[in-house]
Amino acid sequence: MDGGRDAQVNAGHGGGGAGVSDPPLSPVTGFPPERESQASQMNPNDIRQLWLHLKYNLVSIVILSAVLVFGSTVYITSRPRSVYLVDYCCYRAPDKLKAPFHLFMEHSRLSGVFDESSLEFQRKILERSGLGEETYAPEAMFFVPPRPSMAAARDEAEQVMFGALDNLFANTSVKPKDIGILVVNCSLFNPTPSLSAMIVNKYKLRGNIRSFNLGGMGCSAGVIAVDLAKDLLQIHRNTCAVIVSTENMTQNWYYGNKKSMLIPNCLFRVGGAAVLLSNKSVDKRRAKYRLVHVVRTHKGADDKAFRCVYQEQDDAGTSGVSLSKDLMAIAGGALKTNITTLGPLVLPISEQLLFFATLVDCIDKYPVKLVL
Repeated sequence: MDGGRDAQVNAGHGGGGAGVSDPPLSPVTGFPPERESQASQMNPNDIRQLWLHLKYNLVSIVILSAVLVFGSTVYITSRPRSVYLVDYCCYRAPDKLKAPFHLFMEHSRLSGVFDESSLEFQRKILERSGLGEETYAPEAMFFVPPRPSMAAARDEAEQVMFGALDNLFANTSVKPKDIGILVVNCSLFNPTPSLSAMIVNKYKLRGNIRSFNLGGMGCSAGVIAVDLAKDLLQIHRNTCAVIVSTENMTQNWYYGNKKSMLIPNCLFRVGGAAVLLSNKSVDKRRAKYRLVHVVRTHKGADDKAFRCVYQEQDDAGTSGVSLSKDLMAIAGGALKTNITTLGPLVLPISEQLLFFATLVDCIDKYPVKLVL
């Protein structure tokens, strides 16, 4: 009988299943009756093993999810925030303060403090400076004799800073209360209250604003201010920073005959700029630029670099700023260092290889000059 049963089953399968139909499914569990009976016969130990299996899988899923959430949170909070330059505005003085070359030389002569050698030296500097005929001088310098004073210096600072800021706020539609960081730099004029405090008082900025006033840092103060604002924007989220960069010559005009101290009279004029930086994602669309890299090189450890721009008194006791003849060489060295540092960050690989090949070729041709 066993053999007959096997033959019957095999014949049924050989007929393509026409002689055997699928067993009906249980309307409750959805399993065949045989499987349902097996499930109903599971002992407590089998159920416990099934629960432990599901439990351990659930713990693994929870742990994996927690790790992913934690890693994503750390990445989002620690990655560098994008800093956008939303807009900037420069201050332009009124036409009455224009100082073309002939007017500058006329007032220098009428002041009566410069000898003929100093006047000729200033004329040559003006011709070679690259300045145009539409630069502006402080108002106090248009009087004969000039009338430099603390009040006049404050007036110049207010006109420049407030003029640039008014234009910036108007162009960007940013409210002064939205500013969270303020950085002001001016090398030669640092009154009390500070220039940053003057801005806070004028525009009634909020009480928790982080304000900084940089002084005595020369022409590099603008880059230092940008670097400081960038670092602060990495810490404080969803805020705006304003940078105001200017110089004030009312009280720092030199009335003497030392050649190195006459150069600033010919080069520095009235002017300033206000820059709005933001780390808000909503400002990405309207921003003019995105700040990617800031490179700084400090040459203060070198004695020549330290004294290349030096505020002092001449032999007659007249105060002024002396510019050393080594200034251009030192500035060129700092620029070369900055470009070397910045190059790998912005240049493609092909340009870096070309630079390296050119450098090797120069070393082969001019080994002594490069060593020196």
